[in-house]
Amino acid sequence: MKFQTSKQPISIFSYSSLTDIVMLLVVFFLLTSQFVIQTGVKVKLPSSKLNERSEPTMMIVTLTSGGGVYVGSDEVGIDQLAFKLGEIKAETNGDNLIIRSDKSVSIEMIIKVIDAAKASAIDKFTIETEKQL
Repeated sequence: MKFQTSKQPISIFSYSSLTDIVMLLVVFFLLTSQFVIQTGVKVKLPSSKLNERSEPTMMIVTLTSGGGVYVGSDEVGIDQLAFKLGEIKAETNGDNLIIRSDKSVSIEMIIKVIDAAKASAIDKFTIETEKQL
């Protein structure tokens, strides 16, 4: 068996290794993006020294300093919150509500959200905080 060797440059570029790397990156970003659930509403969360990770859920209520109430990224009125949470609970079979509240929101507004959650048969809720450094 005789092998041919030549000193001519290779004129064909192999894309197989590049394709493998791109596929690995796509899979990596698809998998990691599932764990990040953020709404488009920006709030300044209160801080806590003993901050724990909350379970990922689709039921997130965000309270802004301007008095806005958002379920996910949709703004709803406080009187329609129980109905909207009931719809989401029926779709996802979730039982944990995450409350993302701005620092300046009154405790009365948070209690109204908790009451709406209990009216929708949601008994578990978490008030999200930032880790204090």
